[in-house]
Amino acid sequence: MSRLGVVLTTLVLTASGGVACAAVGDAPAPAGAASERHADRRADRRADAVTDSVVAISLDGFNPPALRRLGRSGTPNLHRIIKQGASTLNARTEQEMTITLPNHTGMVTGRRIEAATGGHGVTWNDDRMVPATVQAAAGGPVDSVFTVVDQAGLSSGFFASKTKFSLWDRSWPDATDTQTIIEDNDALVRSFKTDLLSQPRAFRLLHLSETDAVGHAKGFMGKAYLRAVRRADRRVGAVIRAIKQNPAQTGRTTVIITADHGGKGFANGGHGDPTKAHNYTVPFLVWGSGAQAGTDLYDLNPDYTDPGRSRPGYTGAQPVRNGDVANLALDLLGLGAVPGSEHDVQQDLDVSSVEVTAPRA
Repeated sequence: MSRLGVVLTTLVLTASGGVACAAVGDAPAPAGAASERHADRRADRRADAVTDSVVAISLDGFNPPALRRLGRSGTPNLHRIIKQGASTLNARTEQEMTITLPNHTGMVTGRRIEAATGGHGVTWNDDRMVPATVQAAAGGPVDSVFTVVDQAGLSSGFFASKTKFSLWDRSWPDATDTQTIIEDNDALVRSFKTDLLSQPRAFRLLHLSETDAVGHAKGFMGKAYLRAVRRADRRVGAVIRAIKQNPAQTGRTTVIITADHGGKGFANGGHGDPTKAHNYTVPFLVWGSGAQAGTDLYDLNPDYTDPGRSRPGYTGAQPVRNGDVANLALDLLGLGAVPGSEHDVQQDLDVSSVEVTAPRA
């Protein structure tokens, strides 16, 4: 491998706390190693950058009505993020499919799914090795938020709780400085916090899977699922506290929280039918540097259309989508859009009505 760190095979417990399983990830790089790797490059960022670091958190299988059902007492951290940032609970998934790997690949490429119309082409949702890369699925080059950050001389990485995310490692092998896959969500968050406190990365993505796993096992929006949502809220709170406790992160980090799909009950796997509102409706929350407190994203963005309960295609006025993550993150960092992307390609998704610039050390 051409990245920093060696490949380790470690034993971790599954999210259910049951039988241990193997997870593959890179060993943490020594402090400062990422900056040394990029020492021969200059981070060419625009003057209107509003943050030094973006943390994207995907809550796999998160249905927004769970927040209303549990209320502030059940999900205090997510409610606090909504109060202190810009948000909507009526964002949309990719239009074609409401499953994990296609939607997450949309989040990091800014593309729709269908390859024939310029999408990334990832239509499967397992660990298959053929096609081996996103590029093979699309039938041509596909860039990502990771490649743009890397080309700017900055550092990025992803932390995932499903092994299928190894697709990203194969697709952009030199663009990420850490690729950590641990199936136990609590162990993954601990690894993420360690990296957050020790490495100066511009972009990180954290994928948390327990809400999806419990939804499939016990039914989406059931009692067990709502307990999993409470635990997801606590994990998000742990990440926010780590950011606040680190002087290098406080006031210099923006957090984006969304989901790959929702879900209800067991029908069609709980979320497989892309025509159902409870599957294609997801949250989109932005907190931290540059985000205006207590604002609705549709109020801030009249050129985006609140879709109500509808399922818009890719023509005409667009809703906020989970696929906006890549280009919003890059915009906040003062970097250009992902080449070949579609979602928020103009980087006009505003998270504040006030012009803000990133503080500098």
